[in-house]
Amino acid sequence: MSARIFAVANQKGGVGKTTTTVNLAAALALSGKRTLLVDLDPQGNATMGCGIDKRALGASVYQVLLGLATLSQARRASPAVDAAAAVLDVLPANRELAGAEVELVDVEYRETRLKRALAEVTDDYDFVLIDCPPSLSLLTLNGLCAAHGVIIPMQCEYYALEGLSDLVNTIKKVHANLNADLAIIGLLRVMYDPRSTLTAQVSAQLEQHFGDKVFRTIIPRNVRLAEAPSFGQPGVVFDRAAKGAAAYLAFAQEMIERVAAGFDRRAPTA
Repeated sequence: MSARIFAVANQKGGVGKTTTTVNLAAALALSGKRTLLVDLDPQGNATMGCGIDKRALGASVYQVLLGLATLSQARRASPAVDAAAAVLDVLPANRELAGAEVELVDVEYRETRLKRALAEVTDDYDFVLIDCPPSLSLLTLNGLCAAHGVIIPMQCEYYALEGLSDLVNTIKKVHANLNADLAIIGLLRVMYDPRSTLTAQVSAQLEQHFGDKVFRTIIPRNVRLAEAPSFGQPGVVFDRAAKGAAAYLAFAQEMIERVAAGFDRRAPTA
């Protein structure tokens, strides 16, 4: 069976997209699922968070998008997990990727370059997770066109709600014009502080408006998750007993359950 491909996206920065992508990918791998993480952010944080030095890459996602290398040639096994026990591969990124925005403008099939590259390796994996940059760019568009669904990490605060409607509208447009398979898989509440009244209020609003599109799992604020990238490890590897790591491991199981049960393919609604 071909891989299920999910973009982790939010147009707002600093909402835990990369933390979610890295930890979900590692947790899925630790659960026995063959997993590929695609880093579509020129900052290369997901690459570094999986233990791969972005400054010492040969081929990267940049070369893949421009047709200068195949995905098989550019992917790297993450040293952060035991390869004997888990499969976690990374299509890495670095600052070179920033130039792809301009270089892809006149390229044929510019929105579906990643989708075409992934088609060659989907039988190698159970899950593919795409870490999208915090903007509606040609890179993000490639991620959304390649994906079967979108995972939206968000903080439970007022400004996050404001940005959510913009993101849902973007996903609707991609669904209507470029990728009829695209669906919102769910909203993941991250950096959750149960002591905050506003956090609880926004969380309740999300559940009321989006219903079962809101994941049951909630990711708490956690220092150990924040420390993990500096050691080149996902939080679920760095300190598996930490509250944040336990939450991402639970989230991986919830994702496996959702995929097994099938997910709603109707057009996204705001």
